[in-house]
Amino acid sequence: MSRNEFKNIKILFVEDEDNIRINATSYLKRLFDEVYEAKDVNEAFEIIEVKKPHIIITDINLPKTNGLEMVKKIRQKNLDIKIIVLSAYTKTDYLLEAVELGLEKYLVKPIRHETIFPILNQCVNKIRNNNKNLKYFSKDSYFNLLSKSLFVNNEQVKLTNKETDFLTLLCENNNNLVTYETIQAVVWNESFMSEDAIRSVARKLRSKLPKNSLENFSKVGYKIITIS
Repeated sequence: MSRNEFKNIKILFVEDEDNIRINATSYLKRLFDEVYEAKDVNEAFEIIEVKKPHIIITDINLPKTNGLEMVKKIRQKNLDIKIIVLSAYTKTDYLLEAVELGLEKYLVKPIRHETIFPILNQCVNKIRNNNKNLKYFSKDSYFNLLSKSLFVNNEQVKLTNKETDFLTLLCENNNNLVTYETIQAVVWNESFMSEDAIRSVARKLRSKLPKNSLENFSKVGYKIITIS
């Protein structure tokens, strides 16, 4: 698989040991454009909520809450995230629980390239073949979350970088309200977002989308309306 196949796939690595986390994220950045890291469950959930990773690799032994407990909470809301669990040892009860949670793999440390790379390939293939990455506004109009391409009446529509980031965020939360705070954090990367700036991006984006696809809630945020 070429590196281009990993493009726009977001991955989160959860590990409390600094050296392991630093080395692992360094390796993952050679494959993926968007790599996030967390040292505990609280950090992980913050990233999951905002960044919506496609793949999570997590250690079992985390502070306060173990990795499998974290996965249980994730699975209550999301069945599509690909999850790989790492452990320093093999325990039959953990393995049985891992199967029930729909994990991609339960791996015993240390993890090497020849072990993890085929599993990542497998995850990326499954993600790319998942039709849920296509968010339809109408029968012939949709946004592809992975290629970040907008098609209206089956013709591709050119988007600016800000429009692309804004539409991606909205489609990741399709049919749900996205607040101004979240838009500022994700689209403006925490830098100041003026009302004029977001209105301008929203106005231009609305003109490119099918009618009534983008809804504004005054002083609160925006919502994209999709049929799938």
